[in-house]
Amino acid sequence: MPLTKLRILTDRLTGAERRFSLRTLVALSSLPLFGVVAAFGLAPDTNTHDITPETVVEAIALPALVSASNTGTFEREGVIQSGDTLANALSRLKIDDLEIQRLLGTGAVRQLASSIRVGRRIQATTTQDGQLVTLQFERGDAPALTVRRQGDSYVTEEGSALMETRVVMRSGRILSSLYGATDSAGIPDKIANQMAETFSTSLDFREDLRRGDTFSVIYTVDYRSGEPVATGKLLAAEFINAGKAYRVVLFRDASGREDYYTPEGESLKKGFLRSPLEFSRITSNFSKSRKHPLLGYARAHTGVDFGAPTGTRVKATGDATVAFSGRKGGYGNLLILRHPNGYETYYAHLSAFATGIRPGRPVSQGQVVAYVGTTGASTGPHLHYEVRIAGRPQNPMTIKLPGSAPLNMAQRARFQQQTANWSDKLALLRGTNLAALD
Repeated sequence: MPLTKLRILTDRLTGAERRFSLRTLVALSSLPLFGVVAAFGLAPDTNTHDITPETVVEAIALPALVSASNTGTFEREGVIQSGDTLANALSRLKIDDLEIQRLLGTGAVRQLASSIRVGRRIQATTTQDGQLVTLQFERGDAPALTVRRQGDSYVTEEGSALMETRVVMRSGRILSSLYGATDSAGIPDKIANQMAETFSTSLDFREDLRRGDTFSVIYTVDYRSGEPVATGKLLAAEFINAGKAYRVVLFRDASGREDYYTPEGESLKKGFLRSPLEFSRITSNFSKSRKHPLLGYARAHTGVDFGAPTGTRVKATGDATVAFSGRKGGYGNLLILRHPNGYETYYAHLSAFATGIRPGRPVSQGQVVAYVGTTGASTGPHLHYEVRIAGRPQNPMTIKLPGSAPLNMAQRARFQQQTANWSDKLALLRGTNLAALD
């Protein structure tokens, strides 16, 4: 055989060996992967065209199917959200639309539709197709209202949940901020706000707060069936700032009016607030001669101007009776309040008066009486505020304001009877430094 042909034949055999070795390697490496799927394999280059396919049928016993029952029920709970209608809230509970329309047609549910409150809970039990079984509405201080299907109609019943008020005592320490400390102590924001407002006549929590200051509070919580449903009121509190203790207790007089006092019976309520706005800046001070921004000549400025956006709430600086509310010359919309002892306060350039404000109506200190505006002779939104004594304008920022009337002898006896218990409990909290006591 010629050498060239022998070389070509050798090369072909070598190539075939390579292909066979590669195929063998792939087949062997695939066995761990495909061996689970099939228990057989085909050798390389096996001819499968002459194999007759055969179908194998085998009966397999299946477990009996559990039939879906239409008697099953679903329980869902929702919370009223801002902007909700009752229909929207019920729809989120997967109640059938036609069922919702029928519900809203019943008397009790129709009344609830106009008085739902954000945060209130609704619980529904429905069938699988959305038909109502029971519906329960949370109603604040009142027992829950339950709507129950009865045939093709509905019946309503009030729950028998037990309502009770519990007294809670807690204490804390300032590490960074007042609200950070009250959160760490588990004190509700409502109580923290009451505490901050009550001590505001003695402490400025933005400037006076010190790391390491401590506080104790006694307050009420309303429970329904053992579950807390509402935070009540602050009964007593102590704040120790830079080593100095400040205490307050709540006192209700014979007429039912409540105010905070020191344990010695001194009222924390000042006769007048210094400013009728919560947040503002003085844009023009009291002056006997000021160049008027519109008239262009000097004249007396008989009050103080507080710059604030239109619509800012204006509060009465003291207990009073409305003497005038209406339009008056350069004052624009003007409110005049008449206080005891010959004091009057003026609130001018208002955009609007609060609901119910009219001559002869009594108002209390801190009550919203009007809203900032720019009516009358005004160059922009602000409140012109005056204090007058016997008709003469006084500087609201420097005048000595009267305090609250002291308790009389009969009130002092009632005060001691009501508040002694809270003072003792504050002393207990201070002495034991309890973090929480329910």
